[in-house]
Amino acid sequence: MRDWPGRRWVAAGLGAAVTALVIAIPTDLIDTPFFSRDVPVAWWAWPALLASAILAGLLLATYIAPSGSGGDPGQSRAESRAGAVGGVLSLLAVGCPVCNKIVLLTLGAGGAMTWFAPAQPVLAVLSIALLGWALRQRLRGERACPAPIAEPTAGEGGAR
Repeated sequence: MRDWPGRRWVAAGLGAAVTALVIAIPTDLIDTPFFSRDVPVAWWAWPALLASAILAGLLLATYIAPSGSGGDPGQSRAESRAGAVGGVLSLLAVGCPVCNKIVLLTLGAGGAMTWFAPAQPVLAVLSIALLGWALRQRLRGERACPAPIAEPTAGEGGAR
């Protein structure tokens, strides 16, 4: 990551900020008139959200091809799924347990507080672990098989 160009760092920063907002607004970590919470925010919600957002931003930045390279280094389906599942778990982890319609339909209000609320810190750890694993795999792929710098050919505006 030391050798990343500025545009990758900009993408990482913007990706982290957007991720944080997309999760914090509907879960009412950021108070808005559009959403509300029936259960106070847990002490660990903001640190978990920030860690997930930073990892998601860095993961997004790995999709930005280095300047002059041939393109994306590629990834396996497992990495793609891990990143997506990590983001969803982050949303579930910091959300209000009795405001989640799926949890309420599945467990009821009592079950949401008895079973789901205590599981939310575990979901936060899983989210961070999955996003970290996906980022690590992407970075290992870049290091193991760096995209070569494309040489301009005669048909691409090079010297003839």
